[in-house]
Parts: sequence; C-alpha cells; structure tokens
Amino acid sequence: MKKKLIALAAAGALAAPVVASAQGTNVTIFGRVQAEYSLVDFASQPSQGSLQDNSRSSRWGLHITEDLGNGLRANARLEMGLNAGSGSATTPREQWVGLSSNQWGDIKFGRVQSPFKDFAGGMTIDPFAYTTLQANGAGGTMSAGANGMGSGANGFVNSALRYDSASIEGFSFSGLLMPGDANTLDPLQTGSVLASFQPGGLGSQGNTGGRNGEFDGQAAAKYHVDFAGMGLDIFGGYSRDNANNLQRTIGLKTEEIWRVGGAWTWENFKLSGQYENINNALGSATCTTAAALVANPLDAAGSGTGQCNSAMNWGGDGNIWFAGAQYKWGNTTLVAQGGMTKAHAGGVNGSAARKADSFTVGAIHNLSKRTSVFGGYQHVYVSNANNTADDNNLGSAANGVSYAAPSYATGSRATYTVGIRHNF
Repeated sequence: MKKKLIALAAAGALAAPVVASAQGTNVTIFGRVQAEYSLVDFASQPSQGSLQDNSRSSRWGLHITEDLGNGLRANARLEMGLNAGSGSATTPREQWVGLSSNQWGDIKFGRVQSPFKDFAGGMTIDPFAYTTLQANGAGGTMSAGANGMGSGANGFVNSALRYDSASIEGFSFSGLLMPGDANTLDPLQTGSVLASFQPGGLGSQGNTGGRNGEFDGQAAAKYHVDFAGMGLDIFGGYSRDNANNLQRTIGLKTEEIWRVGGAWTWENFKLSGQYENINNALGSATCTTAAALVANPLDAAGSGTGQCNSAMNWGGDGNIWFAGAQYKWGNTTLVAQGGMTKAHAGGVNGSAARKADSFTVGAIHNLSKRTSVFGGYQHVYVSNANNTADDNNLGSAANGVSYAAPSYATGSRATYTVGIRHNF
C-alpha cells in the first residue's frame, strides 16, 4: 500500500508543473502517418520499388491556443516531420507563434508555409499533395522551390512574418515577409561558401535569399462565391526572392513569380487550374527534397527515384501550368490531372530549353473521417534533360567555387503507387 501511495505521489509531483503550465491554454496533439509502395520506372533504367513516405507526409506536432478575451487569441505551432518507411524523424516543419482575431485575421512569427503553398492554389488544388503522385517537383506541374516560396512538399520559410486577413464579402488576402538581409542567415545552415550560392533552403531548411538576401516577400489574394449551386474560387499572387550579394557576382538577379488560377465546383465535380510565370529563377531552379522524392535534389540522378521536373534553368525564365478534375463518388474521389513545365533557354549557364509534360490518374477512398487509401499512375515526359555539361559550372566565376546545379537526368518516368494515410 505504501509503495502505491509513494508511486502516486511521485506521479502527481511530476504532472503538477505540466498541469499548471496548461491552465488557460488549450494544447492539441495532431499528426499524420502515411506509407505507400511506389514502383518508379525510368526510361532505359531498371524499375525501382520502395515502401516508405518519400514525400514526407507523415508528421506530428502541438497546436497551442489561449483565449485573451475580446475576440483575441494567442496561437503557436510546433511540428516535426518523419518518414514512416525509413525511420527518419528529424525534419522540422512549421514552428511559429502568433495572434488571431475573427475581425482582422491571423499573424504568425517564425517558420511558416508560404501563401503560394496553402492559400492561393498550390497544394489546395492538388488532391495528391504529399504523395508520390504530387503535382509539384517530380510531378512537374507546380513550382517546388527549395526556398520555401513555392508549392514544394516540406517547403517552409524561416525568419518570416505572415499575415492572413479575415474573409470580407468573399475576398481574403495573405502576405509574407522575410527580413533576410542579415549576414548570418545561411540558407543551408552549413557555414560553407557553397551555401551562399544556393537560392535557399536545400530540403528542409527554407531560408529564402540566404546571406544579404534583403527583404523577400510574397502576396496573394483570392475570391470565393457561391451561386446557383456552384462554387467559384479565383486567386492570384506575386512572389519575390532577392538575389544575395554572392549570387549577384555570378549574374543571378532577383526572382519574380506571378501566379493566377481558379477552381469551379458543381455537385460532385471540381475543375481547377493554375498558371505560373517565372523570371530569373533562384528558388524555382530547385526542388525541396520531398518534392523531388530524394534525400538530396542536387543529386537526383544518382539517388534513384528523384527528379526536379518543375525546375527552371539557373537565372532563367519559364512557365508552368496545371489543370485537374475531380469527381466524388460516395467515399471515393476520382482524380485526373496534369500540366507542363517549360524552362526557357538561357540563364547564367546558357542552358538549353527543357520541357516536362505529365498526366496523373488515380483515386482516394476514405475508410473513415481520418483514414484513407489512395493509388494511381503518373507519367512524366521530359524533353532535353540537359543535366551535365550545361549545368556543372555555376560558381566557377566567383572565388573558384565549383557548383553542380540540380539534376534533371533519367528522362521520362512512369510511377505506380498505392498507399494508406491516417490523421490523428
């Protein structure tokens, strides 16, 4: 009996600080676990299959809120990603603190997602986001820049301020500002000279601009209206990633992206589309690791299943478009979508033009509100991969640095996948 009382007392002593710190604060544990078996078949190469979560959909985290009164709330989010098939659990995701109000909207400070990812188009119109069938990156129909400013899976922006307005008569606005003009902001967080050339955030790091990147930013707006049993969404936005001092020495300039698109729904049907115009590519010349479906998008050719098909040539221009259709049949959603990336000839290496066309068909079946299974097929046709001589010299004009640009090797690719996902 005494041992039980001692054990209860010890447990109470340990729990007391946690309970005290939670008074007046609501803490929610959330997450997702996903695994899929994907068979990737490259032209002229052996097929490669694996069972994992290569797009890094799996994650867990804490969402924290406190009611401050008068309609004002304090919010915070701490989130980490993992790969259910490889045991990796070290990927940082959203990590921010902020304030919100039903009258004026939300403001966040810290590591956030960009409006191009979760507000205006991007992943909001891609039902296969965070799967091997995703439209961004390897899918080649949405920009997936490693600077976190695109639609790339696991793309986030460090040292940022983001504001989302309340919806007024169907109109809403979102803006992001990253004051990245500090010499200490290293996009790769490695301390290397090479990191200064990078357009930011290889894989999970997500610092746009890098050292002396000045003020990077993004703005987007959208409008929603319901009429005659139909729903219409129209959105547009502008993104700016300033070249840092070292990037300018090799001819790179400020990247600018314009995006426009929309979605139309009627009963069980949904049609959506998006167009992006890219100038002076920095982040848009890369992919996040999860969007390229590899551990390192700079070595996609040697890493098996990876491709950065949505990338532009370094410092070059181009455009990307996406179109998709969905039909909900009971608990099953049937999906058909595709698009094209056109990387124009030019850039700091004078690279040749490149094109990637793709289409995807598949289905998502909800077993419950939290659990779903999915599967499908994606084919990407790559014209002129130009991954070797054209793209291996960036940086040689500055401080003798040898730099290899993102690889677009292996050409056309066919992907078959089936997976399961549970949200909690």
